[in-house]
Amino acid sequence: MRTVCRIGQHAIDFWHEASGATAIEYGLIAALVAVAIIGAIIHLGETLLGFPLQLLSDALAGALS
Repeated sequence: MRTVCRIGQHAIDFWHEASGATAIEYGLIAALVAVAIIGAIIHLGETLLGFPLQLLSDALAGALS
């Protein structure tokens, strides 16, 4: 009976643990920021600076589709 109580306590502790969820949220935020930065670099590089970023843009479009 004591083992069942320990397993139940471990399950309750696991359910209340929030550090994993926080790490996932920070990872999603970092990914969103990275996508925004890449999009801005492609857009600004082509329009303002004249860099030939079409190959990078095509590669990203192919990877996302």
